[in-house]
Amino acid sequence: MKMYLVGGAVRDAMLERPVTERDWVVTGASPKMLLSRGFTQVGKDFPVFLHPATKEEYALARLERKSGQGYTGFTCDAGPTVTLEEDLQRRDLTVNAMAQDETGNIIDPFGGRADLEKRLLRHVSDAFSEDPLRVLRVARFAARYHYLGFRIADETMALMREMARSGMLAELTAQRVWQETRRALMESTPIVFFITLEQAEALNDWFFQLRPFSNHYQQVLQRAADQQMPLQVRIGVLASYLTQEQAQDLCTKLTCPNDIVSICQLAAAFTRPLINVKKAETLLDVFNACDVWRKPERFATLLDICQLRAETEGRVWSRLKIAGALDAARSVDVQAIIAQGHKGPAIKSALNDARQQAIQEKGVF
Repeated sequence: MKMYLVGGAVRDAMLERPVTERDWVVTGASPKMLLSRGFTQVGKDFPVFLHPATKEEYALARLERKSGQGYTGFTCDAGPTVTLEEDLQRRDLTVNAMAQDETGNIIDPFGGRADLEKRLLRHVSDAFSEDPLRVLRVARFAARYHYLGFRIADETMALMREMARSGMLAELTAQRVWQETRRALMESTPIVFFITLEQAEALNDWFFQLRPFSNHYQQVLQRAADQQMPLQVRIGVLASYLTQEQAQDLCTKLTCPNDIVSICQLAAAFTRPLINVKKAETLLDVFNACDVWRKPERFATLLDICQLRAETEGRVWSRLKIAGALDAARSVDVQAIIAQGHKGPAIKSALNDARQQAIQEKGVF
């Protein structure tokens, strides 16, 4: 039995990037052998085990063969005769198909080291085309390593286009697509993810609302990344250029979490009105529609999106004025309104009037 460090940990160490997680491949072993050493089995589709001390993942070397339709149509052989090279050959990119043994020697059967030096993302074999998720993964790696000058090999991009044109990406589950998208959005150059998908003709199935991936998207998303904004802001700035229907379609297609759906809907509906607001009455309508009274944190995220849009488009816009108007509106005492004798629906009407007057007195407009 032998154990090898594989994949991203080897790649990133060679690039002198921080190694955040380590994965291992085990050859010449059976599940029984690992269980006898205190490992815990967690894999369902193939044998993956957690180390008893480090909790790092150790997977038995395996072969995968296409046996049916779709990205789940594979049979797995994880027997003790499967070699390390056979395991590495099933991986997506050459830079991810390297291993390191216990003495520190690098095993590199497919030229991953040379491709790292060339700053090249190149597929290992034609088996790449058996899993459509790899189109999204390569786009995400392109976004992650763009700052180092990496590019996608011409033959790999050609293969990605063939896969996209075949309709394979439609086979993916929304959960898998969202996970890749979420991770890509948090890279240092997330725009490269979408630009790569556009070049690969792969926006159609999951991101058709963003076609074409225009300069507006690119500039504002990169500004959000440069300012290290959270995920809600990064996807929100994209949604701010969409209609409400388009934003809803995008989130529904990807089965986004509720907090993402909520901010995308607000961004699509209210970014432009907030940037262009000229009247206290209009601003108060936006406050009410966004439910700022109960969800101030969500509205603060919307203001982040507006600020990024305004900066990117060279607009004169003051977040402080909007925040000041909100503070003024918040200062209105609901109990004082009730004490004036208003009842039922009249309370809401009087409260709105008082809040609008407070905004006007603040002198924002």
